[in-house]
Amino acid sequence: MRNQSDQHARHDAGASIAHLVAAQLGTLPASADHIMIEQAHQRSAGYGIPRTAEPDFGSLGKGDLALLLEQNRVLHNHAAPVMEILYEQIINTHNVVVLTDINGLIIHTLGDADFLEKADRVALNPGVAWSEESKGTNAIGTAIAEKTPTIIHADQHYLEANRFLTCSAAPIFDVAGNVIGVLDVTGDQHNFHRHTMALVRMSAQMIENQLFASSFQDSIKLSFHSRPEFLGTLMEGIACFTPGGRFLSASRSGLFQLGLPISALQAHTFSSLFGLPISALLDHYRTAAPGLLDLCLHNGVRVYAKCSDLRLPGGSFQHTIDNTRGREPAAANALPTPSPGNEQKMRLSSLRYLNTGDEQVAVVIDKLKKVIGRDISILVTGETGTGKELLAQAIHNDSPRKDGPFVAVNCASIPETLIESELFGYEDGAFTGARKKGSIGKILQANGGSLFLDEIGDMPLNLQARLLRVLQERMVTPLGSTKSIPVNVALTCATNRNLREMIAKNLFRDDLYYRMNGLVVRLPPLRERTDLDVVIDKFLTAEGNGIRYTIAPDIMLLFREHTWPGNFRQLTNLLRTAMVMAGDDHEIRMEHLPDDFLEDVALIQIRTSKAVPENAVNSSATLEDVELSVIQKSLEAHSGNVSATARALGVSRNTIYRKIHP
Repeated sequence: MRNQSDQHARHDAGASIAHLVAAQLGTLPASADHIMIEQAHQRSAGYGIPRTAEPDFGSLGKGDLALLLEQNRVLHNHAAPVMEILYEQIINTHNVVVLTDINGLIIHTLGDADFLEKADRVALNPGVAWSEESKGTNAIGTAIAEKTPTIIHADQHYLEANRFLTCSAAPIFDVAGNVIGVLDVTGDQHNFHRHTMALVRMSAQMIENQLFASSFQDSIKLSFHSRPEFLGTLMEGIACFTPGGRFLSASRSGLFQLGLPISALQAHTFSSLFGLPISALLDHYRTAAPGLLDLCLHNGVRVYAKCSDLRLPGGSFQHTIDNTRGREPAAANALPTPSPGNEQKMRLSSLRYLNTGDEQVAVVIDKLKKVIGRDISILVTGETGTGKELLAQAIHNDSPRKDGPFVAVNCASIPETLIESELFGYEDGAFTGARKKGSIGKILQANGGSLFLDEIGDMPLNLQARLLRVLQERMVTPLGSTKSIPVNVALTCATNRNLREMIAKNLFRDDLYYRMNGLVVRLPPLRERTDLDVVIDKFLTAEGNGIRYTIAPDIMLLFREHTWPGNFRQLTNLLRTAMVMAGDDHEIRMEHLPDDFLEDVALIQIRTSKAVPENAVNSSATLEDVELSVIQKSLEAHSGNVSATARALGVSRNTIYRKIHP
């Protein structure tokens, strides 16, 4: 009976968390979906669009596309790193991640090469409009029209040509509550997965939170929630105040918890909302080890709260300290958790925090310590998600330039039409749509500090020549200018490509390669590291907010055997989700893990199973060939019954369909 009651308790806790997430992120109840889609179809018919019409392939010209990107520069800069993280979660699932502006014009895309070919058939390219007026009912256009997260699946699309798609879109709101764009994942209808919408909503919330934080950089930021374990997650509310305590703004989650519209909150102060004078808040953070605040909202609800990066009067700078553990916050000891954007500061302070017992990593760190501060360029290689930017930040923090700026540029995430102006800057009027007074550019922003060029292998050839000139002459000439400006930066580059092979194919300049590879180090993928247990333990400590989370022994065994194709990015995102799903249990078990991870584990077991006959495939077959062979033989054994095959192999029916109909 006790086990049964425990199961009910866990179910209720999970349901309450799901309800909280749905309420705060704006999930539509199932009963509203049908009505919303019917209304969208009525609007589409009103626009005079025939259901049999071919998709409109009309795209903006080069000049207008550059203007679109410039007009949405802030949105793009905050969204691009989040899109990469989102794409890592759905890679190789025949999907594309799409960012649009408020009018449904596509700004940026990331996708699997095989699906991008199909996407070309329906014009999922930058500069193409996906409003309802242009394409009829579709997730992007309908999300804009309804101002709510939207799924449009298969024949729910208005145009027949788009009915092979499944699309999940979430609007992105600015600090004033206005829709400024849409984040969308579009794929083949056969690959629909119920987790996709949750990932899209969470990613949109990440973008909004970053936009929010960048809009109120000099304010007092208070994070709060009725449950302390939600502090530091997307569920926390954030409210901003002037140093005198006047209310400025709140995030969407903050508005939800405060229970008041932004217009009503404008008349409030910190004291009237949280029942504490602003002076008492500042006094709290002047203590040696301030813990979480226990506050009472204006409506009587008690919340836990904390301030981070609080600038105290007199110029002193106070970081949040959690005295429940009697030491600095666990975040100071966190392990590689790639930042969703360059604007978010890395939490590690030096290379020594990255040394967690793996021999390969220890060798890398030892080499780096010998060259730091000696004007030697560093090239970091390794698979995506291995923590290359985190390492670059640690190199900067250990260098004599630690008080200077650290500027990171992802060469793969910036559109080719913008990367030149983004790196080198430009003068007023240098091109159509250029902002007044021009732009200083990333290289000059890093002057006196460190410049990190991630995915350097994706830099266009013509810009490689300009970068080489800058590195050799230590001078930068902005676009539209005849004046060269001296620049002094320490350079760290990173790539997951084989640059030597690219040089042989004339895709990368050999002179630039030899200029930037003073020291080449390789970060090993997670599957090669021997410190997985330490990594996981420190991450759980860092993210637990004082709560001790553990991993069930059978799950830890799965983790040790998994190949982790997404490396630390995949591991940290999985653990964050599992911690939330575990709730009050504090032990991560099988039921707390995402379905797609469990499917990957099952497929790996299929690939390595001793039950596979030696003659199932020939000696030159790939793992995918073996996998497909096993699935086909299992289908034959179960007379073509997909459900029975899925049960026998321990995967979902969608996985079977995806593998046999790529």
